[in-house]
Amino acid sequence: MSTPSPYRIDVEVESTYVEEQSAPAESRYVFAYTVTIRNTGQVPAKLLTRHWIITDANAKVQEVRGEGVVGEQPHLNPGEGFQYTSGTMIETPVGSMRGSYQMRADDGVAFEAPIPAFTLAVPRVLH
Repeated sequence: MSTPSPYRIDVEVESTYVEEQSAPAESRYVFAYTVTIRNTGQVPAKLLTRHWIITDANAKVQEVRGEGVVGEQPHLNPGEGFQYTSGTMIETPVGSMRGSYQMRADDGVAFEAPIPAFTLAVPRVLH
């Protein structure tokens, strides 16, 4: 049995369609997503940068890289969490997002926290 890593960040995401900002006739579909980041490891860590891969139903890919999230670089002690809401726009009613956060533990170790893929979908488009 493997030993659990002292460096572990769990990420959960929920997405919602933002109808009032979308314009389907102009291939503009806006989604909000709420991310919960939780330090389930044993070492305090700071979120430094993010990397998102956003894919629409036409296989058009957007990559987004940047510092922090919503202008912050949260520092999480073991057991602590951070939640934020952001948004994205794609050209189709269905798409997906995935990515990673680049973290640095207080002991200097750099590690990556994967963001599992999640679906962006206009309600009642997917059955």
